[in-house]
Amino acid sequence: MVLGNYKTALSARSTDADILKCSQDGGVVTQLFAYALEEGIIDGAIVAGPGDEPFKPEPVVAMSKEELLAARGTRYTISPNMKLIKEATRSYGLDKVGIVGTPCQMQALRKAQLYPMGMRSVPDKIALAIGIFCMENFPYQGLETIVEDHCNVKMESAVKMDIGKGKFTVYTERGAVSQIPLKETHKYEQPGCHVCLDYVANLSDISTGSVGSPDGWSTVFVRTKKGDDIWSKAITAGCFETKDIASVKPGLDLVTKLATGKIDKNKKTLEERATFGVGKGLRNPYI
Repeated sequence: MVLGNYKTALSARSTDADILKCSQDGGVVTQLFAYALEEGIIDGAIVAGPGDEPFKPEPVVAMSKEELLAARGTRYTISPNMKLIKEATRSYGLDKVGIVGTPCQMQALRKAQLYPMGMRSVPDKIALAIGIFCMENFPYQGLETIVEDHCNVKMESAVKMDIGKGKFTVYTERGAVSQIPLKETHKYEQPGCHVCLDYVANLSDISTGSVGSPDGWSTVFVRTKKGDDIWSKAITAGCFETKDIASVKPGLDLVTKLATGKIDKNKKTLEERATFGVGKGLRNPYI
């Protein structure tokens, strides 16, 4: 169960060349939201748009394919997408909202739907929730230090960052590639990430990430009835090229290994928190 409940698992990539051009991997999030917008399944999507500083995302409500394209790619620092959820339904007047987020943000979203304190306009407006695989995240200052001090690349020169195969990689506008061992980045991780037990966004309608699939493709878990309905329609519309996840390498074995590793590692943090201090411990957020 480390991968959560899901109806289908597969490897996929967008069939839209414009979307694939600058996407992190298979362009699954951008393609799904673009299709959902075109078909009226959603009125807009809360995504991590470009901010004032390089690779510092700002949540935006994308209401066109152009706005979705501007938000493509992964930024390894948090984009507080949940802060727009109420505004999307009120200021923007959206009745059908799409949102993408990390596993912790999917947990917050479902909690807001179940216990909508101060969010009465939100629960029935969530039309599509897409989760992204996440092992941990960095504060922006930490990311800046990793890129500029460890990788020796100016933030404004970077065009893409990637984590995979035990490396943190930065690609520059001049075509240079700088890599460092991933273990050198661990001290910059957000402390809050160390109590999270979800790698694959179990509570989303559809979750996706690069791990498990070949380069340029994404692994996809279709988890809910709503997600299955939208995914099936997108496939019928020709939005995605797909492969059986059992036929690709490294496949679900690697996803399972990383999901299990995150749980095992972070359970130790939870146990340590329980005895933190004198006569009292820190709360286990899962109890």
